[in-house]
Amino acid sequence: MENFAAPARPIVAAMSEQASAEPKRAVAFQGAPGANSHIAALEAFPDGLPLPCFSFEDAIDAVREGHADRAMIPIENSLHGRVADIHFLLPESGLAIVGEHFLPIRYGLMAMGGRENVRQAMSHPQALGQCRHWLKEHGIAPVSYPDTAGAAAVVAEMQDPTVAALAPPGAAQLYGLQLLATDLADADHNMTRFVVLAREARALEDVGPCMTTFVFEVKNVPAALYKALGGFATNGVNMTKLESYQRGGSFAATEFYADVVGRPGEAHLDRALEELRFHSKWMRVLGSYPQARPRP
Repeated sequence: MENFAAPARPIVAAMSEQASAEPKRAVAFQGAPGANSHIAALEAFPDGLPLPCFSFEDAIDAVREGHADRAMIPIENSLHGRVADIHFLLPESGLAIVGEHFLPIRYGLMAMGGRENVRQAMSHPQALGQCRHWLKEHGIAPVSYPDTAGAAAVVAEMQDPTVAALAPPGAAQLYGLQLLATDLADADHNMTRFVVLAREARALEDVGPCMTTFVFEVKNVPAALYKALGGFATNGVNMTKLESYQRGGSFAATEFYADVVGRPGEAHLDRALEELRFHSKWMRVLGSYPQARPRP
């Protein structure tokens, strides 16, 4: 809790106390109260008890150690792409993806004084990236911080009218700041996709269309990716996401993160996954879960 700025600590303490009393209702999220992950947790689990955690690792550990039943983790944004480090953290977490949630993102500029005084805006790198054109147009320099609402708490603690925060508008009231501008994102379609993590996979009977997320590493041979993915084409499996990333700095072994429509137990997907395993060094399913919104 000491990592949070002083204005956030009483709120974090109260929320943590409630969550610790009923861990089966607790939903861990990264960030200070008022962050987008907090909003997403409230939307997805209206009866849940949001548990603020300073880092993604802390939120994952809260679930692993039984302090929370689930974690709400952002994975990608429609404007700024994937959230840093998530592709490494998810496979290493030992947790299962059991759900997803889409949250429209709206940011406000908030500070201690008037807008004419603001020279810097502090926020999470994702938020700064989503609003970079607006910031540049208004001559405001971006300052990176691990969390949007946490940045608002820091600004309240600093009492410096030249430093503002980019955060969800509700954070201004939480931390006693003036809301100077709203809807700052560089496009109206700004949307973040969250995944829900739990210690155990959940039953999927009668839940409708599902998604399956997995990671794999191709063999170091010509046309390795083409061979590994051929089964998805021949079996008519819709792959909605495929991203590559490097681990360990070797630049020799490429790993991939993928989302497909369907779930294990469906014959066409089972055949595609079997072919993927044959042509890969390894493959790991991170979870199958109900679609939060239809895929084409």
